Amino acid sequence: QAEAGADYVSPSDMMDGRIGAIRNVLDAQGFTHVGILAYSAKYASAFYGPFRDALDSEPRLPSQDWVVPRGKETYQQNPANAREALMEARLDEEEGADIIMVKPGLPYLDIVKALHERIDLPIAVYHTSGEYAMLKAAALNGWLDEKAAVLEALLSFRRAGASVILTYYAKDAAKWLAEQP
Repeated sequence: QAEAGADYVSPSDMMDGRIGAIRNVLDAQGFTHVGILAYSAKYASAFYGPFRDALDSEPRLPSQDWVVPRGKETYQQNPANAREALMEARLDEEEGADIIMVKPGLPYLDIVKALHERIDLPIAVYHTSGEYAMLKAAALNGWLDEKAAVLEALLSFRRAGASVILTYYAKDAAKWLAEQP
């Protein structure tokens, strides 16, 4: 990815030591200018459902004698565990990460805030497909004003301390924000 011109690489597998290994290889290959966005706080979440359904990416058994959990709980963080996110973010920072990400966003605003207060790196938040679908469905059913609800959700990320927001609403939000006086 760095050879192809990427400004950032973003390993999503969350394996311990991965950020340090990538930083070492990037630096050794002369890509010191390429940043690393670390998925430091990636929770095992129901909010990934629409994306997984679209990709048909539910874990599958390669054979009948294997046991594979339905979700990705074996390597994504437990939603009840806030301390793990802080520990993993600190490790990723020490290994050379340039940005720390929290995924999903809305259910983990407390984690965004805690990281913002404790980490000296920019915090990114990933507004997932499930969060998008939840707002979109409510708007389509007339239950809320889509523009107002989306901008409020995005504002909550900023208020919690995110300086980078990845969202399926990016184009709409840019248009709505440009329309504001």
